[in-house]
Amino acid sequence: MGIEGIGARVARKEDRRFITGKGRYVDDIKIIGMTHAYFLRSPHAHAKIRSIDVEAAKAMPGVVDVLTGQQIVDDKVGNLICGWAIHSKDGSAMKMGAWPAMAPETVRFVGQAVAVVIAETRNLARDAAEAIVVDYEELPAVADIKAAIAPGAAQLHPEAPGNIVYDWEIGDQKAVDEAFGKAANVVTFELTNNRLVPNAMEPRAALADYNEAEEHFTLYTTSQNPHVARLVLSAFYNIAPEHKLRVVAPDVGGGFGSKIFIYPEEMVALWASKKTGRPVKWTGDRNEAFLTDAHGRDHVSKAEMAFDADNRMLALRVKTHANFGAYMSLFSSSVPTYLYATLLSGQYNIPAIYAEVIGVYTNTTPVDAYRGAGRPEACYLLERLVETAARQLKVDPAELRRKNFITQFPHQTPVIMAYDVGDFGASLDAALKAADYSGFQARKEKAKAEGKLRGLGFSCYIEACGIAPSKAVGSLGAGVGLWESAEVRVNPVGTIEILTGSHSHGQGHETTFAQLVADRLGIPINQVSIVHGDTDKVQFGMGTYGSRSAAVGMSAIFKAMEKVEAKAKKIAAHQLEASEGDIVIENGEFKVTGTDKSIALPMVALAAYTAHNLPDGMEPGLKESAFYDPTNFTFPAGSYICELEVDPGTGKTTFVNFVAVDDFGRLINPMIVEGQVHGGLVQGIGQALLEQAIYDDTGQLITASFMDYAMPRADDVPSFKVSHTETLCPGNPLGVKGCGEAGAIGASAAVINAITDAIGNNKLEMPATPDRVWHAIHAPLQQAAE
Repeated sequence: MGIEGIGARVARKEDRRFITGKGRYVDDIKIIGMTHAYFLRSPHAHAKIRSIDVEAAKAMPGVVDVLTGQQIVDDKVGNLICGWAIHSKDGSAMKMGAWPAMAPETVRFVGQAVAVVIAETRNLARDAAEAIVVDYEELPAVADIKAAIAPGAAQLHPEAPGNIVYDWEIGDQKAVDEAFGKAANVVTFELTNNRLVPNAMEPRAALADYNEAEEHFTLYTTSQNPHVARLVLSAFYNIAPEHKLRVVAPDVGGGFGSKIFIYPEEMVALWASKKTGRPVKWTGDRNEAFLTDAHGRDHVSKAEMAFDADNRMLALRVKTHANFGAYMSLFSSSVPTYLYATLLSGQYNIPAIYAEVIGVYTNTTPVDAYRGAGRPEACYLLERLVETAARQLKVDPAELRRKNFITQFPHQTPVIMAYDVGDFGASLDAALKAADYSGFQARKEKAKAEGKLRGLGFSCYIEACGIAPSKAVGSLGAGVGLWESAEVRVNPVGTIEILTGSHSHGQGHETTFAQLVADRLGIPINQVSIVHGDTDKVQFGMGTYGSRSAAVGMSAIFKAMEKVEAKAKKIAAHQLEASEGDIVIENGEFKVTGTDKSIALPMVALAAYTAHNLPDGMEPGLKESAFYDPTNFTFPAGSYICELEVDPGTGKTTFVNFVAVDDFGRLINPMIVEGQVHGGLVQGIGQALLEQAIYDDTGQLITASFMDYAMPRADDVPSFKVSHTETLCPGNPLGVKGCGEAGAIGASAAVINAITDAIGNNKLEMPATPDRVWHAIHAPLQQAAE
């Protein structure tokens, strides 16, 4: 490791422009002749559109045009798609309801667009939108899973009777039933995983520009995967041929999964730019983000675990209802199936597992991937169940986990996943030591004497990252491959450009990817630039999500670097009149082993491009590309311990300690990794204590602003004790596993387990607000008094 190579705690290169206000986001981009779009959105959760009168709006000052849902349908712009095909247990395909970019006839959630105003300024567009008259026929709405599946419930889509998208299963039901039949103990638990709003720092935005002379579109957008956006917009939405569409994702202020998808606004902006002959910009406000960004989570589950007389796990049975909202989003079908149920084995050796997942339509915002995407839901269910089992069986929760840990690798779970490597016991031991677990009971008694309730909770998580290989995910219904691409360009003066299909929106790629190059060539990272987010510059890529950037994206760079180095060594050997096998790369120089002969990288690069003295038959230039398709998922894992106090008089929770021990394989930049863990932990704690998207019975989102939706703030979270164990991933050349989602996956269960331990009542749902905690403390006392 050099001072800037792999393993070095290098400050992020990109932060200079961000903290000085020099970032370039979509809303910063201005084009001559640019207009502004404002969407008129439905105030109803479910209604028929009898008529839309736009004439008064068209006559307003500064209005360029007013366009409706029927017009976009008439122009044959395609409906939004779901890119992962799931089949029910009877073999039938999932029931997809049509989702047009703007509703022509029926609206199915509050906030669905019905028309768009294009005007010279955003304020003029907003004013004109108020002049549009829509005659709605309001219909009955179903705002939650229970209401949607009730007999006689209002139906959202004729294609989905009973509002059921699919009824899917995984595992061996017969083996599970047999295991439960011989179990010494059975633990049963019902729980809800609360709905969340992603709330990235930068709201979504799109700027579309149609060039009539070239019949070419350019779209600037807040996307995590611009190449996939271009593919979908061209292949499925009939916007433009792929070679006539450029998609650029410049600096993007956070995504957390919510910017993976293609939304109606991007489609409408492109279509409207061609219709009006003007560039069209739309920048969402925070209220629109609450109403229209894909929400996350929202599961209702029943879980049962069978144990033998020695407290070893025999089987797990799970039934989950997943709320998809009003429409199927791009990857929504995969989240509660292959990204959730396949992780239900957790870190444990469970011989038999059977899970059912029923997907349900409701009159709410569509639900899709949000940081962790299925893995947080699986971890929360399993770790709450294991903690409940420890209490029911009256055994130490740490030892119950340790007794059931997987210890032999590779390990094939009953639900598809084949874990390649890990040491779960090492992470637990490190967490127990950092948390001073042996001293907890004394601290609990001291807190009790001071009138406080102290609790401690565990969460031992595992996740699957770098979703691959493409052949495997294709067989499970994925509509795209999940490889990654890279191109390494060594310029004639020795500077290096890395073109990557990964996209950075807070992960620090401009630093960590450069560190890989610096490590291999021994050059400063300021000689390396990272190019991403532009389909005209990078050939193709799959983007960033699922903690895949290091395991897949950097591995592609590694493969391309190997090719560049091999060619450069040939050139150096030729220049130095040495054997290629004797050439080594050190500190930016190609050296002949055992001699003082060397040639610097810039001179090798210059030789490659002048081509005056190259080996016979060698092409000029020094540029190579690679595509990398992993052989397996990666499996980050860890142990979290939360210690906290609850005030029985108010129900307020105060953190005492939070320990996070993660195994991410090799760390490229430990400082960036710790930042990712901190952010994930805060989001997991936010879900546990504060956040919840709440709809009333009519489908109105009543938590549609930061006045109503409680985001975690600095004083809501503790200082974290973060550390790492290391088992190198054998499935990629760097030994990395992924770190971006871990905190959000493991934190929530640790917090709720700690609160329920403190208050002595296991019946507590997220978010554990002071009011909810207070009632959980006092309800049993009131019942006993009665």
